[in-house]
This record gives sequence, structure tokens and C-alpha cells, in this order.
Amino acid sequence: METDEAVEGEPCPACGTPNAPGRRFCRRCAAPLRAKAETAPLPWWRTVWPFRRRVRVRSGRALRRILLVLAVVGLLFVGFLFLPAGRVIFEDVRDKLGGTAEISPSGVTASAEAPGHPAGAAVDGLTNKYWGAPALGASLTATFGTPFRLVGVVLHTGASTEPEEFRREPRPVRADLIVTTVDGTVHEKELTLNDKPGEQTVRTGISDVVTVRLVLREAAGESKERPIALGEIEFFKRT
Repeated sequence: METDEAVEGEPCPACGTPNAPGRRFCRRCAAPLRAKAETAPLPWWRTVWPFRRRVRVRSGRALRRILLVLAVVGLLFVGFLFLPAGRVIFEDVRDKLGGTAEISPSGVTASAEAPGHPAGAAVDGLTNKYWGAPALGASLTATFGTPFRLVGVVLHTGASTEPEEFRREPRPVRADLIVTTVDGTVHEKELTLNDKPGEQTVRTGISDVVTVRLVLREAAGESKERPIALGEIEFFKRT
């Protein structure tokens, strides 16, 4: 056992007894002579994920790797949006998640029309009036004053929604939908229509649309004496 002779050295933090340099525990009370260093609080930016954890000394390499991965992911996401395919997918998702509203054309014309069945009858909101095309190959063109995102087109073929009246008049069963955007790009879609009364929805998903043209290619119940009837065509934009 050590004597109580004077010893020069660091005093014990618990009892104040001097201890020889190099000792780890007090020679009298056995308390640790070197108190455990308190851990410094984390800076505010380290409290946000993914930095919300303590790291060991020299762990800056791990932090740099995390930042590099986040930067690469961000660049890939931005690049994906700027690629044509990426933009198409992004806009399609927005179409599905967003709402729609009907938009009326600023004008509508036809390449040909039967007497008493003008082009305007196809966009008047009524299905008991119709645009009458004298023959196949005739087209109906709707123009819009402001470019918009065309998410879909709704068609009502035939002269009426009543089955008997519907079957009495010729009606289109195949047509081409030709959409032109503000920069002159043309999008074409071949439509196969159901030969029955009621609305038929065609999804499009085209941005900056300024004109939409419908060209009749085939009709059911075609007759030289009666025009081909298109009861209504409606256009829907994304809201």
C-alpha cells in the first residue's frame, strides 16, 4: 500500500489527493483521474437526414460519398426529365394524376358537308344534330386560339344516341386523328370506332395543340343517298 508522503502530480477530481504522473486511478479513492471527454453536440445540419448520425474521426470520406450519390441521383433525375422519353412519361403521369376540363375550339371547318348538316353541328353540345360528310375522305378541323395539353377526345358517332335512329344513318367506324402543335409538329393516330351509340374516348396526351383534324376512312351502313353522320366531338385539356 502506498504511504501518505507528499506526491507531486495531478489532484484527484473526486477527493483532491495528489497523484504521481502517469497514474490512471487515484491512489486513495481509486476514482478515474482522466474524466471521459463529453461529446460535442452535433451542428444543426447534421440533424437532417441522411446526416443525422454521429461519425467517427476521419469519417469525412463517408460523408463525401453520400453527397456524391445524392448529386448523381439528382443529375440523373434532371437528365431524365429533359430526355424526350422522360418528358413523355412525366407528362403522362401528370395527365393521370391531374384533372380535365372540356375546351371549345375557336373555330371548326369541314372539307365537305351535306346540306343541313354543317361542321358546327359536331361541336354544339347536342347529339341529335350532326355533321354530315358526303363521302369518305371528308375531314373536320377544329382550331384553338391558345395552345393546350390535349389529354383526350370524346366522339359520338351516328345521327342519334337512340339505337334505331343510330342504325338508320351511315356512321364512321374508322378515322384518322391528326393533331398539330404550335411548332408545326404533326401527330397522327388511326382510330377504330365501335359501331354503337354512345361516347367513345380516345386518349392522346399531346402538348401545345393548336389544331385537331378528323378524317373519315370507313363507314358502316354507307349509302350514296345519305351522309355519314358524326354526332359530336369533344376535346379535353389538363387542368
